[in-house]
Order: sequence, then structure tokens, then C-alpha cells
Amino acid sequence: MNRLSGQAVFGVFATAFVLIVGLVGPFLAPHRAEELLGPTYGSPDAVAPLGYDFLGRDVLSRTLHGGFTLIWMTLAATLAAAVIGTAIGMLAGYLRGPLDTATTWIADIVLAFPIIVLVLLVVSMLGHHEGLVVAVVAVAFLPGVVRLARAATLEVTGQEYVEVAEMLGYPRTTILLREILPNIAAPLLVHVGSMLTWAVGILGAIGFLGYGVAAPAADWALMINENRSGIRVQPWAVLAPVVMIALFALGTNSFAEGLSGAKRKPAKVKQELS
Repeated sequence: MNRLSGQAVFGVFATAFVLIVGLVGPFLAPHRAEELLGPTYGSPDAVAPLGYDFLGRDVLSRTLHGGFTLIWMTLAATLAAAVIGTAIGMLAGYLRGPLDTATTWIADIVLAFPIIVLVLLVVSMLGHHEGLVVAVVAVAFLPGVVRLARAATLEVTGQEYVEVAEMLGYPRTTILLREILPNIAAPLLVHVGSMLTWAVGILGAIGFLGYGVAAPAADWALMINENRSGIRVQPWAVLAPVVMIALFALGTNSFAEGLSGAKRKPAKVKQELS
């Protein structure tokens, strides 16, 4: 079993740190997110180690409270796009025919719309419900996953171990899951890491523009918007959420990139051929 590269190890620790802060942070915060404790844009002190925001709330507490929504929406949108897109792309690449043609045509249409414009258009028309935002971002990501999975499946389908599996009468589901999927996972994993980075940026932009969590709730993107006018006076009010968002994006992408070099051995049939 190959050891993880230094880049992948960094990605694991960075991502784990952000997830812990986002999921456990609310229970560790010294104060309530909405509690007024000090002066507007006050400097760090014993009560607020990272200072105060534009209303006098503890920046540290709001940072610990503010990651949950962004994290779950990012993971949900990326996971949905990855699972559904991989399934569609593999079926299109393996079965070909009308399904392949229709899938390629629909993917090209969706790709014609810039993701952020598509998300903002739908959200402005139907409202900024968290589930709706997740669904729209997932749909926007689908074409990229479908095209990558389809292309990788087409390449792998011509390999000898897949042809032997077909000759031995293996069910299509078995061939797809045990012979093809393990051998296209590496590029898909890298793409998932990229999607996580894009999702963080897109969802962060939506929150920054006011289509995400509503005030006075704590949210990293909302914190950046709320405190940007006082960044020269109290930079921590902006830097704390920026660092958390950047670390999340960098960590997930580094982990995926670090794993991309690992070569996956073909599954059962190739072992039978050796």
C-alpha cells in the first residue's frame, strides 16, 4: 500500500482542522454568536482574543459558530455531483448509443452557463433556501463530472481485463463497479478536490452577496461582508473567516492532488490474467 505524499498529509490535517472547527466549534465557543460584548471593531483582549466585529461581538466565537453551513453545503453539493455525475458518465461511456449522445448534448448545454450566474439566477427567482442552493450547485457541477467519467470509461473499456470480464459473462454492474470504477477513480478524485474548492468559492460568494445565511447568524462569508469596511481598524474580523475558507479549499484540493499519483491496479479480472 502506497504511503500518502506530504501534500496529501497536509491536505488531511488542514481539512480535518476546518471540519472540527466548523462542526465542533459551536460547542467550544466562549460566547454566543449574537452576544454584544465590547466596542465596535474593538482590539483583541482577554474577553475576545481576536477582537470585536462591527457590532461589538466576539470574532473568535463567531468564527467558531460560522462554519457549519458552508461546510455541509459544500460537502453535500460536491458529493451529489460526484456520485450522480460518475454514475451517468460511466453508463454513457460503457453503453454508448443514444444515452451517450443525449448525455453529451445536455452536458454541453449546462456548461454554456457560467456557474455563478446560474446559481444567482435560480436563487434570485426561487429564494435562497439552503437545499435549493445545494441542488443548483450540484447540477452546475454535473457536466464536468459526467464528461470526465465518460472519457475515462471509454479509455478503460478497451482494456483487456474488461474485455475478458465481458467474455466470462460478468454482469454489467460488476464490470462497472469492480473493473472500471477503481481504474478511473484517481482522475475523478482530483476533480472532486477541485469541485470542493469551486464549491467553497461559489457558496462563499453567494453568502457574501447576501443570498446565504441571514444576519445575525454567524457565517464565514457573511462575516467577511459585514466587517470589510473596518478591515484597516480590526483586520481579524475579516482575516479569521478568510483563513478558514482558504484553508478548507486548500486542504481538500491538496489531499486530492496528493492521491492523484497513486496508480490503481485493475481489480479482479486483471489479477486472474496474471
